[in-house]
Amino acid sequence: MERYAVLGARLLLAHMFLIAGISKIGNYSGTRAYMEAMGVPGSVEPLVILLEIGGALALILGYQARLAAVALGVFSLAAAAIFHTHWGDQTQMIMFMKNVTIAGGMLMLAVHGAGDLSLDARLGRPRPGVGGGGGIGSHAQAQ
Repeated sequence: MERYAVLGARLLLAHMFLIAGISKIGNYSGTRAYMEAMGVPGSVEPLVILLEIGGALALILGYQARLAAVALGVFSLAAAAIFHTHWGDQTQMIMFMKNVTIAGGMLMLAVHGAGDLSLDARLGRPRPGVGGGGGIGSHAQAQ
């Protein structure tokens, strides 16, 4: 059951970034204008799109999932700090908390890895719980 839960968690964490990246392509000029209005150079928009889509695909496939999780987690915190700090607006406060929560999920994924149903596992990348590393799937006991 755990292996399916980890896969489900990866899919749930990835879907928002995939949709957001694709929507930025469809509304490129509008997204650029919004970024610039918030003090972010519009020239970084292609990098944001690449991170969102590429990171989401990496999570979905479970390929380099720890690296993708760290990158998307840091991105989520940066986006919270740049775009969602008008806490007098309840929607902005919720958006801020959403981004921080997503970063927490990404941290969990970065620590525990993509799980058994992933390309990382298939390619033999080290997993927590294998070789005494602890983490999800580990049967090591605290001493």
